[in-house]
Amino acid sequence: MAPSSAMPAPMSGGNGVTTSADVFGPACGQLPQGSAPGSLDSMGPQPVATAASTNPLLTKLVAAVKATNLVDTLNSQEGITVFAPADSAFEAVGEAKFTELAQNPSQLAPILQYHVVPQRYDAAGLEAAGSVQTLNTAGGPVKIEGSGENMTVNGAKVLCGNIPTENATVFVIDSVLAPGTNK
Repeated sequence: MAPSSAMPAPMSGGNGVTTSADVFGPACGQLPQGSAPGSLDSMGPQPVATAASTNPLLTKLVAAVKATNLVDTLNSQEGITVFAPADSAFEAVGEAKFTELAQNPSQLAPILQYHVVPQRYDAAGLEAAGSVQTLNTAGGPVKIEGSGENMTVNGAKVLCGNIPTENATVFVIDSVLAPGTNK
């Protein structure tokens, strides 16, 4: 099934749960198709960290989550939203800085927590909220602007949004969000 570029309608239940038909964004076409590992169909029934581990856009994020021992924490959460920086976002940070952070989980964990919202939202719910608080409450809320292909999270463009997993809705973004820098 080809990802839709149209903005999905708000979910009738308002719980932020999406299906593979609800995804949007220019990078959605880069995901494997059918039931291959990393495809929308294969990620849907898996908890978020496990699903991300098969997504070819998120290899650096998966390494960061593993470095901070957050895999089980993310997989056990119920109803979360994850703003997942694509590999290109981590490349912009630089390999040396990424390696330094990966070796210092106490510095990396708050950054990763700034990418997780303790409530499940779909794109329409995020738009309606305008800003949402993340697990890193000291970092302040993240600001949601635009819609569909033009949606941003603290200025980071959504590359592929509304990705369903068992316990989360994922939005792949083009930047690593920095706590305390709401744009």
